[in-house]
Amino acid sequence: MIDRSLTKRLQWEGFRVGSVSGSNDTQTHRHTHTHTHVWNKLAFNAVRTLVIITRRSTCLELGSVKKSLQVFGSCQTRSVSQSHICLLPCLSSTNNAINLALMAESEPVPVPVQLGEKRGCPEDEEEDTPSKKPKVESDHENGGPPHQDEEEEPEGETNDGEEDGETFADMMKYGLTELDVGILKYVSDHEGFSGILKERYSDFVVHEINKEGKILHLDDLSIPAEAEEVPEAQSQPEESDVLTEEQKKQLGELQHFKNKEDNVSIEVMDDTKEKRTLVHKAIKTQFAGLETKTEEKEGRKFIVAYHAAGKKALAAPRKHFWPKNRGSFCHFVLYKENKDTMDAINVLSKFLRLRPNMFSYMGTKDKRAITVQEIAVLKITAERLAHLNKCLMNLKLGNFCYKNHPLKLGELQGNHFTVVIRNISGTDEQVAQAMTSLRQTGFINYYGMQRFGTTAVPTQQVGRAILKDNWKEVVDLILKPRPGAEKEFLVRCREEWAKTQDPEAALKKLPNKRCVEGQLLRGLSMYGKKNIVTAFGLIPRNNRLMYIHSYQSVVWNTMVSRRIEAFGLKAVEGDLVLKGTTAHVLSAEEAESRSIHDIVMPLPGFDVIYPSHHVGKGYRELLSADGLDIDNMRHKVKDYSLAGAYRRIIIRPSDVSWEVIKYDDPRISLVHSDFEKLENKPAPVFNNEGKYRALRMEFSLPPSTYATMAIREVLKLDTSIKKQTQLNTTWFN
Repeated sequence: MIDRSLTKRLQWEGFRVGSVSGSNDTQTHRHTHTHTHVWNKLAFNAVRTLVIITRRSTCLELGSVKKSLQVFGSCQTRSVSQSHICLLPCLSSTNNAINLALMAESEPVPVPVQLGEKRGCPEDEEEDTPSKKPKVESDHENGGPPHQDEEEEPEGETNDGEEDGETFADMMKYGLTELDVGILKYVSDHEGFSGILKERYSDFVVHEINKEGKILHLDDLSIPAEAEEVPEAQSQPEESDVLTEEQKKQLGELQHFKNKEDNVSIEVMDDTKEKRTLVHKAIKTQFAGLETKTEEKEGRKFIVAYHAAGKKALAAPRKHFWPKNRGSFCHFVLYKENKDTMDAINVLSKFLRLRPNMFSYMGTKDKRAITVQEIAVLKITAERLAHLNKCLMNLKLGNFCYKNHPLKLGELQGNHFTVVIRNISGTDEQVAQAMTSLRQTGFINYYGMQRFGTTAVPTQQVGRAILKDNWKEVVDLILKPRPGAEKEFLVRCREEWAKTQDPEAALKKLPNKRCVEGQLLRGLSMYGKKNIVTAFGLIPRNNRLMYIHSYQSVVWNTMVSRRIEAFGLKAVEGDLVLKGTTAHVLSAEEAESRSIHDIVMPLPGFDVIYPSHHVGKGYRELLSADGLDIDNMRHKVKDYSLAGAYRRIIIRPSDVSWEVIKYDDPRISLVHSDFEKLENKPAPVFNNEGKYRALRMEFSLPPSTYATMAIREVLKLDTSIKKQTQLNTTWFN
């Protein structure tokens, strides 16, 4: 019989749990407590692995297994009653599951990377912190917030009604393709070829380019001299001198969770405030993540150190003396693996006991990647930041310096990408033609598929309903039942809403109420169904704006495809170019001296002009078909009023280079990362006779452009999850 806690866990994951008919419960009760504990622990780990990797419809019959090594590995167990776990939904094969999960980036399975950390960072208590968003439209790959799954709906489990044999490709048949969002054209005429993108997260490396044009690297972990200056005029004991070696050992074990106790007490023999202050400061600067307090026991004073990460009561930083000749902001380079920017900021803020808004940055970066970017934090010393390197997982901080200003969103010059496309089918000649075209001509600057979500209800439909002020439709689109892959609890929530229209009843079906559906239902419970605008406002602002921005993006993609179809790759009369920040309509004479790389197209709004040729008139027709007035893009709710913007239609990457490499082991990294260089680890060595071929390309892009659209131009492949899933299924079957 499966333990109750395991049953609840399985049901939360969206699985049905029951017993096979005829199972002998009496026999089950004869198991010892030890064997039950071993089974539960083993089953928890196995189920979690199966949830993430296989998502395959399968029945695991664990019947009368005696001293067997067949139960999820090599752990021995005694007879286990015929417990039955039915896992839904499915994939056609385990190999497909692994590769499709990588391609679709749904529940990615990170390969463990040893960075020398002592422990992982506690992330389970993180609060919702919406990503900051620059005014310029930007993408999650190149300086902007992520747009994929904007409704925060995890892909995966389907409802009980799905038949056991349905594949992931079948479940994704309701998703979007590039055609659905206006991505139709290519600018080059080379022959495309196939390949696997992001098979490992180390296949996608992003280095930020700062406003001075420098590509940022993590190459120095040392502390600048300014951080070690003692500001007081009188001599003070060194912080390291106030703690004994034994105390440092105990504090280090506490910091890394190796101490069985939950605190370390240090008696203060010299009972002066100055001495206690030095001890407090020494602990907090040398052992990041620990907080201290003074306690009195039996007439003696002790300084007690304990873990404070995640405790809301200690969210505000303590004030320390800050030298006047030191810049107020400590700037540093953040290296991260398989973690998005806001997750990383939240982890740092916990360990430093800061609010996340104390950090500033120029743009957010991919999660499934290795990324390097500059971060600034107010009045935190480089020494405190450097101490975090001892205990953070998949994060490293370095290249510290002090400046008098924070960072601003969008002030970067762009990003430099190193991308590996594995298992390519193209010849060396095909690759050379494709990369030469990318370097000389560029690619159409489409908004990528990340902008539009992956479920059966595209985010642009919600955005259109918001702009039309049709709030009943907004609620219906977000909460109604939908086909395709979803968690079981979301399916039950939607079914309850469709059946009862009761927000409180539907909310009870959600274990995690911080998703978009939960936030909307909570708003409807608080303010009622007659006050939907206020209820919708409980969703974080960035999430709400993503809906209308995705609608703008579909319109822009569609009109640019029409522009390329009508006039090709040359400037024509009626096109728009920018003079400063103002758009100008080209005359026939002016068009002769202009390049396609100068041409911009507008995102619809009240503060833009449109091309004067027939493609420009298509904007009005397209918006009219959607029930919108192009001359009235202001909304009753100020947040949803669209000013519009201009965007170049062709982007030509800089610093383009490439090589075709051969390798034998698909598990090895094909890129030498900054951290590996710091650790003096050797660069990957390639076998010229290897059985696998990969294309490793490098290029730089300006902000607000999608690297996936550059890769699309090279491969000539649809980058949507729907098409990639079908293609991947074909490759591996």
